[in-house]
Amino acid sequence: MLEGCSTYIPKKLVVLGSTGSIGTQALDVCRHHPDAYEILALAGGKQVDILFQQIKEFSPRYVSVADNESRQALKQALLDAKLPLPELLTTEDGGLETLATLPEMTDVLMGVVGILGLAPSLAALKAGKRLLTANKETFVAGGHLVQPYLANVLPFDSEHSALFQSLQQSKIQSVRKMWITASGGAFRGFSAEQLKTVTKADALKHPNWVMGQKVTVDSASLMNKGLELIEAKWLFGLKPSQIEVLVHPQSIVHGMVEYIDGSVIAQLAPADMRIPIQVAMSYPERWEGRYMNSHLNLSELSRLDFYTPDETVFPCLGLARQAMEAGSRATTILNACDEIAVQAFLDDKLHFTEIPILIERVLEKSRQSLSGGDFPELDELLEVDAWARRESLASLKTLNLAIPN
Repeated sequence: MLEGCSTYIPKKLVVLGSTGSIGTQALDVCRHHPDAYEILALAGGKQVDILFQQIKEFSPRYVSVADNESRQALKQALLDAKLPLPELLTTEDGGLETLATLPEMTDVLMGVVGILGLAPSLAALKAGKRLLTANKETFVAGGHLVQPYLANVLPFDSEHSALFQSLQQSKIQSVRKMWITASGGAFRGFSAEQLKTVTKADALKHPNWVMGQKVTVDSASLMNKGLELIEAKWLFGLKPSQIEVLVHPQSIVHGMVEYIDGSVIAQLAPADMRIPIQVAMSYPERWEGRYMNSHLNLSELSRLDFYTPDETVFPCLGLARQAMEAGSRATTILNACDEIAVQAFLDDKLHFTEIPILIERVLEKSRQSLSGGDFPELDELLEVDAWARRESLASLKTLNLAIPN
């Protein structure tokens, strides 16, 4: 039983993206706090082996996979193991939206990466569910659609969790500025000349965090921080000029809030994603960090460094700022182009330094080709997203820098 909660009734949790980095860490929090949540449903894409083990441990009533092939493979594995069959759904048939709106569910934990997380996030919020989310695209593309439901949103990106905690119930009108921190990624301190020879293997060597490949590459290009700027704008109702990025190599300070009286409140913690995940899951309470082997020892910290990122060397951050100023269409295009560019880089079809080139080309073309208001509805946003992906793939064929060995 949770400390101080003699009659605690477990919440019913749906974990979307349960087999990825975020989902597995969220389930680890649940593993260490078994009285807090009942795992009602899991969604795990095509990673059937991992999903099988999660079903065996947590016995969810509902499970969604990417497609029918994955569903058949999972069903056969469960039958072979003589395990009870949950209700099996697929993303192709709207499984994510179905799980996000289950009547008996209380909380949706969104660990899905990409625009795929937007529709189920909105569905959950419209159904009155509490959304625990690390899905940047929900805000980058659909921030204006989520805004009416922010009272039910708990962010657990480490940076946005830090800002959320540093606000400490203060009114946003009393905030002068917010800072989100960046480790600097795999290429912290690199010059533009040095970036010309980096490889995929180099980009995936993050110095501080263990994350999925897409997020790790975005961290190396600083696009991750650009997306987080846009997310913070919508989450906290800020002007773009009120949000800044600081490179902080130690990854100890995750976010800071400066108030109009000159006070600055910061959140410090070890680089462990389970901490912000648990903050969201336990809110408004605080739970013991039972999974932690060590805690932050301030007496052992010799220094905390901060410096302004070089947007000339890492232009993705500047492109994100421009898109944020331009509106939701531009940020949707920015996100779609980045997804295509990063995947092309991971597939050895694009060099690292070409990622911002591709994004800038499509953003420029969108100004010539697309029209409409700054706050499109979901269907129109998805059309803009699809257009940006087509244009990115077309532009990709015209970029031909040599890929380093």
